Amino acid sequence: MGSKMTEGKPLILLLKFVTPIFLGFVFQQFYNMVDSVIVGRFVSPQALAAVGSTGTIMFMILGLANGLTTGYAVLISQKYGAGDKKGARQAFVNALLLGLVSTAVITVVSVLIMHPMLHVMNTPEDIYQDAYDYINTICAGSIAVIGYNLLAASLRSIGDSRTPLHFLLFSTGLNVVLDLLFIIVFHMGTFGAALATVLSQGISAILCMIHIYRKVDVLRPRKGDWHFYKKYIGKQLNIGIPMSLQFGITASGTMVMQASINIYGSVAVGGFTAASKIVSLMTAGMPSIGQTMAAFVGQNFGFGDMDRIHQGTKDAFKISAVYSLITGVLSVVLMPFLISMFFDAGTDVTLYMPYAKTYLYQCVVFYIPLAMIFIYRNTMQACGYGKTALSLGIMELIARLVMAFVSIKIGSYALAVAGDAAAWFSTGIFSWLLYLFLMKRLKEKRRVSAQ
Repeated sequence: MGSKMTEGKPLILLLKFVTPIFLGFVFQQFYNMVDSVIVGRFVSPQALAAVGSTGTIMFMILGLANGLTTGYAVLISQKYGAGDKKGARQAFVNALLLGLVSTAVITVVSVLIMHPMLHVMNTPEDIYQDAYDYINTICAGSIAVIGYNLLAASLRSIGDSRTPLHFLLFSTGLNVVLDLLFIIVFHMGTFGAALATVLSQGISAILCMIHIYRKVDVLRPRKGDWHFYKKYIGKQLNIGIPMSLQFGITASGTMVMQASINIYGSVAVGGFTAASKIVSLMTAGMPSIGQTMAAFVGQNFGFGDMDRIHQGTKDAFKISAVYSLITGVLSVVLMPFLISMFFDAGTDVTLYMPYAKTYLYQCVVFYIPLAMIFIYRNTMQACGYGKTALSLGIMELIARLVMAFVSIKIGSYALAVAGDAAAWFSTGIFSWLLYLFLMKRLKEKRRVSAQ
């Protein structure tokens, strides 16, 4: 069942709502990490580097589709917050249909361009085939991953953050079991790791849809609902397309960054991959608060309470600042232990450690600006400013491009991996300033219209 986020203290509501989402992200990052640990320990360090070298490609392809589907779900939260249950249901059906079309296009294109993309990114020859097997399987089965994310976003848009967690926990356990089965028993290598991810997410998506049909009346499609609604197509695309392009632009920057890292060989890529998994695990709370703000702001925007939205963003920043400080310390303290988990006992981890430390130490300093990006970007998008995502994506792209090109020019690995830190700092500050400007303008517009 859904819940209203237009009543009660924002801080308490945000904490209650974000907790299941945060746990879901932690488990999602955990099983992604387990993926890498199993590959690194039971296949080879080169296979670990292969999986890591495709991370930015996967972020771009799935980000394009997930940006669309997450944007589609914003309208559901606005309709639900306004008390328009029929509109929320129709927006959900529209989101499903738009999601199917956009995912099909992205899947076909990504599979066709995969070989050229890996070559452009300077993928080392000793890991090329493993990298291709992994990322091509993920792309071919992207409808499973995207389907779950769309259904989970739709449930969160009506205030239900617990149900997606339950299905994600199931998916996490299933993914680990399938990883062990495909890699250790059937010796399927990186292809097996990718297949385990696709199958586990696909099954979770099916179960999620069954749950919606059985228990979520406000979203359950009726017999005559299965068609496009012209009145919603423009609104959903207006939010979804900029969000998708923002992911694409951001991913383009991370791909350039990865290409500059790949130049330093598979050992550097392996160290960077292990450290990036730790950073992803530690920062799982940041996209969590972002998704929380999308639901909170979407409902309150539909309800028409701008003061409550502003208070919610302030409370979200407080939560994120405390979280960032705690996880920053944990990242540094736990890094030596966590890095060693990715390699078998016969691997000399000291070869990989300098590369891992360089990246991780730079990242922890800028955890708070990273959190700001998620808070303010999702807030602005939920208020209908979908195109702001493009400007933020361009800011991230420029920062990563500058660091990548300078690093290649002078031959510095430290600058190559500094792209993330530079992007987080510059875009975090810019997102805050843009939020203040747009909220002031939106308040003035509503004040004038109310007169």
